[in-house]
Amino acid sequence: MMLVAAALLTMVGCKQANVESDVTTPAEDQAVVYRIQEVSPEALVAIYDALGVKADGKVAVKISTGEAGNPNYLKPELIGQFVNHVGGQLVECNTAYAGKRTSNDEHRAVIEQHGFNTIGGVDLMDAEGEMQIPVVDTTHIKYDIVGSHLANYDFMVNLAHFKGHPMGGLGGALKNASIGVASSNGKAYIHTAGRQQVVEGLWNNVDDQDGFLESMASAAQAVHNFFTARKGIVYIAVMNNMSVDCDCAATPSEVKLKDYGILSSTDPVALDQACADIIFNMQPSEGNDNAPMIERINSRHGMHTIEHAASIGLGTRNYRIVDVVR
Repeated sequence: MMLVAAALLTMVGCKQANVESDVTTPAEDQAVVYRIQEVSPEALVAIYDALGVKADGKVAVKISTGEAGNPNYLKPELIGQFVNHVGGQLVECNTAYAGKRTSNDEHRAVIEQHGFNTIGGVDLMDAEGEMQIPVVDTTHIKYDIVGSHLANYDFMVNLAHFKGHPMGGLGGALKNASIGVASSNGKAYIHTAGRQQVVEGLWNNVDDQDGFLESMASAAQAVHNFFTARKGIVYIAVMNNMSVDCDCAATPSEVKLKDYGILSSTDPVALDQACADIIFNMQPSEGNDNAPMIERINSRHGMHTIEHAASIGLGTRNYRIVDVVR
């Protein structure tokens, strides 16, 4: 179905995301990130198949259902063929901010409005409660609070929509695994860097930005380890409809970037680094302005999530791109 071309581009993660390193990293020390510069149902299947990892057992496909009114979430017509291909069940958790996805009933209404019931619906993993899973890095959070239904799954496909984020600077695979898999209370716990374990008051006034970002990395590692101990986990990032705002925003800022493509990896750190490097290193052109996204990432210290995830051993920022041709 596809040919995997030779690695056309080797990029090495570095401290400044907009600077490509000329230091050569041995191939064995690099993660492989697959890329297809096309956004389509067929491309999504192809970029998954390139990984050579078969989803096994009961498969969770973690998405963001998108806040009511948001037009940028990954649409059912894009992902439906892929969900069927892996035999997966879409999963999500309720939110922890004032919106239309804070309760089971309201969230299910949004799921229906956004068309996800046409492709098997969405399992709200914290609809019946939450559970704690262990973290390796206990600098801020002492465990990760996730939806209780997570225990029902053997394998996860982290199907992330790469874009900006009002608080985290960027949202990709690491955010989708951390904030995305956390229950409502778990989201508050991460956002407050371990100081508040329930949703109440002004929890979303983050006063420890780096602590919040580091907590996201720790929670993402907890989810990664949870599935590694079972049947496995893989990561996909769709680079389309890239507003500087998250899919959690009801009225996101206008998209200033053209759709780029889809990337995949077994390493979430390398995947997020590769997506960020693409944004930082692209040449602006008419209808493709990367300046707002760069400002959003830098102003929120967004790359620190990736840096911390690498420092605690979740993955590597060193990677090579392998282009996939359908």
